[in-house]
Amino acid sequence: MNYQDIQNFINGEFVSCANQRINVDSPLNGEVISTVPLSTFSDVDSAVIAAKNAFPGWSGMTSKMRSQILYTYRQILEQNVDLLAAIIHDENGKTMDEAIAEVRKSIELTEFACSIPQIATGEVLEVSIGVECRTEYAPLGVVACINPFNFPHMVPHWTVPNAIALGNCIVMKPSELTPISSVKMAEMLKQAGLPDGVFNVVNGAKEVVEAICDHPGIKAVSFVGSTPVAQIVYRRATANLKRCLALGGAKNHLIVLPDANLELSASDIAASMCGSAGQRCMAASVMIAVGNVNPVIEKLCTEVSKFIPGAKMPPIISRKSRENLIAYINDAEKKGAELLVDGRKFSNDETASSTGYYLGPTIIDWRNSSSKMPDSEVFGPVFEIIAAKSVEEAISIQHESPFGNAASAFTQNGAIAKMVAQQASAGMIGINIGVPVPREPFSFGGWNSSKFGAGDITGKSSLGFWSQLKKVTSKWAKQEITDWMS
Repeated sequence: MNYQDIQNFINGEFVSCANQRINVDSPLNGEVISTVPLSTFSDVDSAVIAAKNAFPGWSGMTSKMRSQILYTYRQILEQNVDLLAAIIHDENGKTMDEAIAEVRKSIELTEFACSIPQIATGEVLEVSIGVECRTEYAPLGVVACINPFNFPHMVPHWTVPNAIALGNCIVMKPSELTPISSVKMAEMLKQAGLPDGVFNVVNGAKEVVEAICDHPGIKAVSFVGSTPVAQIVYRRATANLKRCLALGGAKNHLIVLPDANLELSASDIAASMCGSAGQRCMAASVMIAVGNVNPVIEKLCTEVSKFIPGAKMPPIISRKSRENLIAYINDAEKKGAELLVDGRKFSNDETASSTGYYLGPTIIDWRNSSSKMPDSEVFGPVFEIIAAKSVEEAISIQHESPFGNAASAFTQNGAIAKMVAQQASAGMIGINIGVPVPREPFSFGGWNSSKFGAGDITGKSSLGFWSQLKKVTSKWAKQEITDWMS
């Protein structure tokens, strides 16, 4: 399917851009399905001005009124799941089942934002005779979010609903690889009754990111992407005295023990490494095999063969990304690692398309190699195996990773599971779960080089990031009985 050329969305309308444009390719077949503008600081400035003008009216509404608009938006999402999923399928390559699940998660995130009036209620206490203290969540003003390609619909809903529910106005930058979902998001928010200027979209690449970090009118920035870029965004935004929460990459370790349930472990790990073609920061990346877990590994190799690219597994986002993954596999082989499953041998002839950016699932076994597995993020359907002699050694290996998004234990031993949960250096822990993503209202967020900044990006933890506490202390009359405060 071909789409209209992408425009920026500023002050409630799509704005034609005279800027340079680049193609949007579908990873399904490599065909151009749209074009997107490379916006400049001037475009970001226009969006900030619109947001700043809309802020007094939007923040002046009660939280109940704001949540009603979001509830209407949630209903619109519910009515258009298939349409939104088809767009994700076209621009990102996800299977339709994966795309529908992504939209369903967006709906869940919006539901949480609708509940903010019941959560962000503040506190009231008579702290002394005749003296009352009250706290309330006050919006920051104009904020911004910078989103990745791998979840073009869900990740914007990590930030936008909560930020605007709290009274902020927002400028959003989608990935230039997957900007089409943001068009529908803008249209549907406007259809729901969101006032003009509250939500704005500025498309582009590096220059837009830099403009968001630098613009004096933007008070807070969220970012989701690779760790190297997250570090750059965090340093630049905070150097400009903004709040910043930047989520980076991961290389998630799964500690597997001989008593692990064979069927459950193999199927769950396969789904974790192959879902979204491994292009998600919560994907299973590394198995730390504690003792003899060869039955699990053999079963895993069988399970991943069911994930046929183009059928049950989507393509890689771009030709360049696919080439980088193949280069990583080639390098591992040269270093003496054994390829238990070689995704390079996958032929596009096995799919309906012969031109998409497909790569088969790959399992790399480093256990008999004299070389050490690289600690860099791979971000594809590539799963690696290393060995440990004990659970303690496995936890120590996991601690050596620079990342800290997720860690999991596959075992039937409750004491070992508890040890991993308590000692693993990661923000999200799974027990016999390959993708331990918390559900709302629990928040999403990693540790170490998987996150820069305080708090988490979703759930209750996100409320403090998108707001500031206002404290009101009041006294209305002189009291006959007093204490040191009154």
